[in-house]
Formats: sequence, structure tokens, C-alpha cells
Amino acid sequence: MKGFGYLVSTASVFLLGVAAWPKPGDPPHQAWLVIGGMAASIAGMFFRFLSHRKQKAEVEQARQA
Repeated sequence: MKGFGYLVSTASVFLLGVAAWPKPGDPPHQAWLVIGGMAASIAGMFFRFLSHRKQKAEVEQARQA
């Protein structure tokens, strides 16, 4: 279930990125800021996912001990 939540969050990042994409005449650096924000958000979700997997493995290891 958590994996599905991460997928939905990732999709929402892309949708917000599309909405925030700069229009012609906006400063050129705005596109890089949107891309950076999207990448940071997705990276954060990825690290939370890895943390969840690690914690789950530790719980399973403790149960077997």
C-alpha cells in the first residue's frame, strides 16, 4: 500500500510540474527551479521508501532472532 502511495505522490509531482512550467517570457532559470524541485521531491520519496524497506527488514530480522 505504501508503494502505491509513493507512485501517486510521484504522479502528483509531475502534474504540479506541468502546471508550474514557465511560459514564454518567464525567466530562463525558472525551468531549472521547477525541475530541481520535482527532482528533490521524488528523491525524498525514494529515500523514505528505502528507509521503510530497511525498517521492514530489521523488524523481520528481529522476529526471526
